[in-house]
Amino acid sequence: MPIAFDRVYLQSAGYFMPGQPVSNDELDRYIAPLNRISGRIKQRILAENGIKQRYYAIDAEGGTVYSNARMAAHAIRDCLRRAAARLDDVSLLASGSSGGDALMPGFANMIQGELAAHPMETLSVHGICAAGVSAIQAAAQAVEMGGHDRALAVASELPSRLFKRSRFTARGYDADFDSHFLRWMLSDGAGALLLGNAGTALPGASQGVRLKLKWVHQRSFSGDYPVCMQLGLSADRERVHLDYPSWTDAEADGALALRQDIRLLPHLFDIGIHEYAGLARDGWVRSDRIDHFLCHYSSEKFIPVVKDLLEKAGLEIPQERWYSNLAWRGNTGAASILIMLAEFLETRAVEPGQQILCYIPESGRFTTAYMLWEVESLDAAPAAAAAPPAARVADTAGNDLIAPPHDPATASPELGPLLTELASIWHDYRSRVWRTPLVHKLRTRRFQTGDYLNWMENWIPQVREGSKWMREGVASLGPDYQPLAALIETHAGEEQNDFRILFQDYRNAGGPIADLDALRRNPGGEALNAYLHGLAATRDPIGLLGAIYIIEGTGQRIIPALLPLLKASLSLPPDTYRFLEYHGHNDENHLARWLAAVELALDCDPTGRAARRIIDTARHTAALYLMQFHHVMENEAP
Repeated sequence: MPIAFDRVYLQSAGYFMPGQPVSNDELDRYIAPLNRISGRIKQRILAENGIKQRYYAIDAEGGTVYSNARMAAHAIRDCLRRAAARLDDVSLLASGSSGGDALMPGFANMIQGELAAHPMETLSVHGICAAGVSAIQAAAQAVEMGGHDRALAVASELPSRLFKRSRFTARGYDADFDSHFLRWMLSDGAGALLLGNAGTALPGASQGVRLKLKWVHQRSFSGDYPVCMQLGLSADRERVHLDYPSWTDAEADGALALRQDIRLLPHLFDIGIHEYAGLARDGWVRSDRIDHFLCHYSSEKFIPVVKDLLEKAGLEIPQERWYSNLAWRGNTGAASILIMLAEFLETRAVEPGQQILCYIPESGRFTTAYMLWEVESLDAAPAAAAAPPAARVADTAGNDLIAPPHDPATASPELGPLLTELASIWHDYRSRVWRTPLVHKLRTRRFQTGDYLNWMENWIPQVREGSKWMREGVASLGPDYQPLAALIETHAGEEQNDFRILFQDYRNAGGPIADLDALRRNPGGEALNAYLHGLAATRDPIGLLGAIYIIEGTGQRIIPALLPLLKASLSLPPDTYRFLEYHGHNDENHLARWLAAVELALDCDPTGRAARRIIDTARHTAALYLMQFHHVMENEAP
């Protein structure tokens, strides 16, 4: 749930960009190619990210011109200058960064020292892109609670020191793609915000307005995904730089190279849009109320990705409302959103009643963050404190329509409330599955052929029952729901032999059990099977559509994510993955049919309770399917 604020205002925003802008043509002077192929990689990356210029705090010889603390101090001075405010009036300094100049002490303390500031409270947040938001949230909470009248939040990044060519001497000027990638993506800069409990005139292009912080929302999914962006681990993520005999050895092995696993990035935006959908569902934000969308994307390549996900969720924000300074300021990590907000307010006029939504995805181990600001007239009376709208649903037509995570493009607005609740169930289910011992072992690259065979032995008899309980359900449909019978029967017919494909995959992988009837479901599979057969035997078991949502959704979303990990972990022939590949490609079509079935079920429903039965069954199925995942390796803990 977001952290809501009632008396926190942005009094000023400033930024600092070191040195002169460095164009793409001048890039090699600072971040030189390492070898013959790195130049080609650079051209590919620059062609995709849309950055035309950026700033570096190092000179052409690789010497540091501005320390990270010094850049942060410059941003703070610029912020205070714009509001004609004094540093002495600030009693809290919160900083966010992926790393200061020193490993110890905290970055905020080093900035305080750089400023020669008076005694004050400090807080250092260590992270990546969302660290700046964490600093803002901490400062805002301190003001909201009355502990401080004014607080500073600052974020500064200086990654260029990691990218200069001399850093790769120990490796013979060689690097894998993951460590090449960020050399031409990240650059240096700092931003600062001054927050206070009084709404003063906003400096910049706007006149007679103040800017109120409505809420901040952050969630980390580090328990669900492997490390995506890291510094200090070996390339295989198995060894920490401090575990080497020396830092020289760590550097030679590449453990001091900043890396990003770009293959994981699509998941980052997926979870971000799910969070946004949840915020919309619970009434925290309405897309039609967003006048300005400040989106921190690391590359223009991701603009259509975010735009497409928003549109599919029915929560699109028109492109003309988007703002980014990536092209001319570069990607400055944790500082990006502060620099972006400061420059936006410096150059764009805002009007009372307008809302500014900030979106900050972090790829370190996947965190997503949002902030909502609202413009008020300077002479407006302070708004009364309002309870968080946790149970409120936006009432604008179409605003609640969110697609489940399987892209059912045929969804109609009438399905909005149902799909909203199902998407919430799915989001929680997927997150829990990702933390099961089975998936954890896959993600940490410890999965072996025996684990795969064990999984199949548990799963095959469960898959075998699918068409059976579907047909039992068809037989239990009364006259009101007969139009559904043919649709479900078709689906059951398509899947009736799927278990045979899975069993043959198991045998091709070396599965020792030759008699299919000898395979047994684990306790989770047994519970799921009993539940679905029992439900199918009741009159008009419309709730089974909720079970199909979870089961087919697992095939369309989770299985494609696990399949590359399986192939990377196991040395097995292609004919051991036919079932998994088939479902990854075809379950999306099955879900389109599912949407048609749900619409038909709601149309036929004489009681008005069909939607609730579908939702309840989806929730129960998710819990039981999760139990099946857990019991695959019930004796192993993550």
